[in-house]
Amino acid sequence: MTTHERPFGKYLEDFTPGDILKHWPGKTITEYDDHLFCMITMNHHPLHTNDWFAAESVQGRNVVVGNLVYSLVLGMSVPDVSGAAIANLEVETLQHKFPTFHGDTIHAETRVLEVKESKSKPDRGIVTVETKGFNQDGKEVGYFKRKVLIWKRDAAPERKRPYDGVDVWAD
Repeated sequence: MTTHERPFGKYLEDFTPGDILKHWPGKTITEYDDHLFCMITMNHHPLHTNDWFAAESVQGRNVVVGNLVYSLVLGMSVPDVSGAAIANLEVETLQHKFPTFHGDTIHAETRVLEVKESKSKPDRGIVTVETKGFNQDGKEVGYFKRKVLIWKRDAAPERKRPYDGVDVWAD
């Protein structure tokens, strides 16, 4: 019998400048997603929540709030980039490149820009990445560059479950 662990995040040694990580799966953004995000974050701009108002806008219809698009693309990158990180340190730039509309499906990719060992703590380092979100037509809807504090493999905390040591498959 083989037990398979699902990797979630990477360690410093796993990052190589120039590598491209294609995140999976994508997400179709519904009107409900957009309205709920707007209400939770108290962004009540009618461009996002009012069909009548949005019909008269430059875009001619509701536009998904940009922070939802950013949050989704960031979330898509977590299993491949920061799932085992110590902390997100910085978002250096954030650009909304093309509007996202209700019903659009977003996918994302990340490119590793730089990997540096910490000068003060030998058990970690900083990884700089840039991430792009794309709609179903391949149009870039968003871009951000960020720095993440990442454990080295040998120093990372053990991944445990509350029931480790119990044979959950015993009859």
